[in-house]
Amino acid sequence: MAFSTKLPLALFLSSLFIHAALGEIVCEELPLDVCAFSIASSGKRCLLETSAGAAKDGGVEYQCRTSEVVVERMSEYIETDQCVKACGVDRSSVGISSDSLMEPQFTSMICSQDCYQNCPNIVDLYFNLAAGEGVFLPDLCEKQRYNPHRAMIELLSSGAAPGPVAIEAGLVATPASAPAPEPALF
Repeated sequence: MAFSTKLPLALFLSSLFIHAALGEIVCEELPLDVCAFSIASSGKRCLLETSAGAAKDGGVEYQCRTSEVVVERMSEYIETDQCVKACGVDRSSVGISSDSLMEPQFTSMICSQDCYQNCPNIVDLYFNLAAGEGVFLPDLCEKQRYNPHRAMIELLSSGAAPGPVAIEAGLVATPASAPAPEPALF
């Protein structure tokens, strides 16, 4: 009887040792302080999420989870502290969102030489988030360098929904479906 209760524990521990021995990165096994901006061995992004159950002290509890977002050219990667600092991202960010691209200070950090040229993981993430908003990150960065105010106006206007008059008049064009271009810097 004692053997049957120890078997599941032994299997669990052996699976952890196998992952460690093989050098595999599993999001759910990462420490919370390196979860965000990491990529699992499967090629899927890791993200920090709030736990379904609240912490015992009434605070928020966090967990590292595997997202469904697959990174095409990278796997088994934990972002460096240098890139986190250079790109102005926060490891305690919950989830993945393009909202930060609306902040001129953040966009200038992502577009900086230190980030854009040296941190392909973070740039790839925000390239894809920007593309989801209909914005080509290299163009946004170019505009950011020369006219940051104009770059923000264009980003904000990229997701504007047409009004009812435009729809009734048939003035709404449907975009052609095309794959998002890849960043040219890598």
